[in-house]
Amino acid sequence: MNWSWFPEYFPLLLQGIWLTIQLLVLSMVFGLIIAVPVGLVQVTGPRWLGAIARGYCTLMRGTPLLVQLWLLYFGLGSVFASYPEIRQSVFWPVLREGYFYAVLAFSLNEGGYAGEIMRGAFLSVPKGELESARAFGMSPWRVLRRIWLPRAFRNVLPTLAGETVLMLKATPLAATVTVLDIFGVILRVRQNTYLTYEPLLLAAALYMVITLVITQMFARIESRVPSRR
Repeated sequence: MNWSWFPEYFPLLLQGIWLTIQLLVLSMVFGLIIAVPVGLVQVTGPRWLGAIARGYCTLMRGTPLLVQLWLLYFGLGSVFASYPEIRQSVFWPVLREGYFYAVLAFSLNEGGYAGEIMRGAFLSVPKGELESARAFGMSPWRVLRRIWLPRAFRNVLPTLAGETVLMLKATPLAATVTVLDIFGVILRVRQNTYLTYEPLLLAAALYMVITLVITQMFARIESRVPSRR
């Protein structure tokens, strides 16, 4: 096997690892910010808002992530580029980059998947706990913040760990919109060296290491969070 290319591309690989971690963290954070209200309105209503949330989840889960990413990058990106006002604005350096559309697409997609997870999580919290909190005079916002949301997150921590790993395995799609994440760097190595197995084996190893870190991190969080409150 030929690994003579590795020292030359090592700095670029480090940048690719950092970009992959950025994509993963930002997508999960923004996705969960979307998912909490999406899951909550499906449980609490109003009905029309819950119907919109269910439609959003169905759309995100029912269409391929690659299609969503390309619609945003080639579709929305082209619309932005057609307006001189946008191209001359301070936002254009961000809006012209594939990185922005990758984070946007991954976050919206994760919001749809995690929205359904959070819906089940909110339903899994025993009603008696919520009724007891209300009986103590807690406001609806305080019940959500102190009781309902923490218990819901505790119930779905293992599921969220799996979702995070799945999102990590989706990040290589960012390479299709010019983002030099791990897979983007590996593609460049293959194009420049005409090697196939060595770069792909390295990519597999890197994703495996990150997956192990994720699973260990969630395992530590689960061990430290009490199962009952």
